[in-house]
Amino acid sequence: MLRDHLAARGIVDVYILSAFRGVPREAFVPPNLVGLAYEDNPLDIGSGQTISQPYTVAFMTQLLDPKPGDTVLEIGTGSGYQAAIISRLCRKVYTIERFEDLAKKAVGILKKLKYGNVEVIVGDGSLGLPSVALAKDGFDGIIVTAAAPGIPRPLLEQLKVGGRLVIPVTVSTGLKIMQEMLKITKTEKGFQEERYPGFRFVPLVGKHGYDK
Repeated sequence: MLRDHLAARGIVDVYILSAFRGVPREAFVPPNLVGLAYEDNPLDIGSGQTISQPYTVAFMTQLLDPKPGDTVLEIGTGSGYQAAIISRLCRKVYTIERFEDLAKKAVGILKKLKYGNVEVIVGDGSLGLPSVALAKDGFDGIIVTAAAPGIPRPLLEQLKVGGRLVIPVTVSTGLKIMQEMLKITKTEKGFQEERYPGFRFVPLVGKHGYDK
């Protein structure tokens, strides 16, 4: 997986590759799919949700560029795999999951594997986590693992200056609907935006998502 699906496709950060090497993906997939854990495909985890393919997880992590002292907010815990990867690269991860059953499973897996710097919260991730953002003057990074119809304003507001938001957004180009990965960096003067096409995610559920 590291050689063929990540490094060969441009994931070159040695710390990210080391994080992937240390996190057992098979622990985050259903038992009947363990044999597919290291294939470069998304896998069903229940509740209409998926664990993203390894390359997508790595690409988003590389865009987020987490640092050892960072506090990161993840929207869409799912199985907990993305949070586990990021937790190896930063100080603290807060992760919000809308579906309580998935959140409980993720807590169990993360606890079993001793990822003690990850905190799982059940709630509407499209609102962010304002109480923590206020206490810390904003997040160093926010990563969203579901496609939004637009960029949720609360997430922009909860970034600190220099913070990065990585989020897939649904866009319409004529008759074609597609998703682009956005990296938004907050600066003293506003926001800088980078766009990367060619992704596919489940919809973001919440007030600033597709389901009120």
